[in-house]
Amino acid sequence: MPRAAVFFFLLPLLSSAQTPRDVRLAAKDGQSAIPTVAGYLNSAAVDTRIEAVKQLTALGGKDSIDPLIRATHDADPEVQIRATDGLVNYYLPGYVKTGLGSSLVRAGASIKDKFSDNNDQIIDPFIIVRPEVISALGQLARGGSSFDSRANACRALGILRGRAALPDLVEALRSKDNNIMYESLAAIEKIGDPSAGPKIIFLLRDLDDRVQSTAIETAGTLRATDALPTLRSIVASPRNSRAQRSALMAIAMMPQPQDRDLFLRQLGSKDDKLRAAAAEGLGRIGDQTDVPALERIWGDEDRISPRLATAFALVTDGNLKLTPDSPLRYLINTLNSGGYHDVAYAYLVEAARRQPVLHVLYTQLDPGTKEEKIYLGRVIAASGDQGSVSFLDKLSRDNDQDVAREGLRSLRSLRARLGI
Repeated sequence: MPRAAVFFFLLPLLSSAQTPRDVRLAAKDGQSAIPTVAGYLNSAAVDTRIEAVKQLTALGGKDSIDPLIRATHDADPEVQIRATDGLVNYYLPGYVKTGLGSSLVRAGASIKDKFSDNNDQIIDPFIIVRPEVISALGQLARGGSSFDSRANACRALGILRGRAALPDLVEALRSKDNNIMYESLAAIEKIGDPSAGPKIIFLLRDLDDRVQSTAIETAGTLRATDALPTLRSIVASPRNSRAQRSALMAIAMMPQPQDRDLFLRQLGSKDDKLRAAAAEGLGRIGDQTDVPALERIWGDEDRISPRLATAFALVTDGNLKLTPDSPLRYLINTLNSGGYHDVAYAYLVEAARRQPVLHVLYTQLDPGTKEEKIYLGRVIAASGDQGSVSFLDKLSRDNDQDVAREGLRSLRSLRARLGI
């Protein structure tokens, strides 16, 4: 038998004798060891293959990507999960410490794990993910060896903005597994492609509260107007308060003139989240005859969520004053709040799509606090235009190193979005 044939005949026998310790020893040689460590993915022992994925993730670098892609095709769910986390970790360093793989506990042939409820991570727009990575994760989302490995792949696709895998995510919605459906919806929402909107409508009345509320939220984010009749019926006859709040918030993201009366009624609701959604909706409809009602709410409201929403509505209706008690000043000041800065940021991103608002925000970069400068930079990156480049360039050279670093990040995001 030729020498090469003998080697490949014996490879399974040799690899079955390899141990996780062998993998760790090989990995000590650093980046140059990646081909050797990748070879352990052929081992017959699952614990050795798992260790190989761990070490490939730890070694990192572009040469680790192809072996990790190969590991997503492994038959073992834990190998698939850890390979997925490793791929995400390459583009979002540190992810592996919080991903699903960090909570895995193996007991014989089975694994126990716990999905974190924290699902807000996403890479910056200027980060380019290799198409082969998105393709591999899409295949895993569609047909991984366990529900958890499929759900984990869905989460990864959202984090990596995997638009090319939208057909796989839509297919995953029909899995009948709540975790997979939830993670797929969350990923579709992050990707933000409106074409997916009509394909999630069938989940608006799902019996699982988390799946239903996420489907409703995603329909609103994607401006899926085909969902409006169902959303209105949910508000009128909700299964629970969570569904009613989510549905009114979704309607408020894409309101029609006929929804104005609904929002005016809900401005007086005892539920502060319903009041907030109503104020948002009125702001987006933009009927100037509603301004007096919104100003009354602004003056009387003492709960932060509806107060922020009312401030947003008044700003979108044209109130751009920067006096200490003005709505726009309130939104900017809230960027300093640890609990609500993300809400204020989201409102400002939308408001800044209007040129007058954007131009006023330019004037607040220099006098702003550290937090205001950082978040206003992100707002301008998300909603600015080519005229915004000089402002973010200046921010990237701020005397505060943290502000300068975030300013450069915002500048890169803006340029990636505009293609310049």
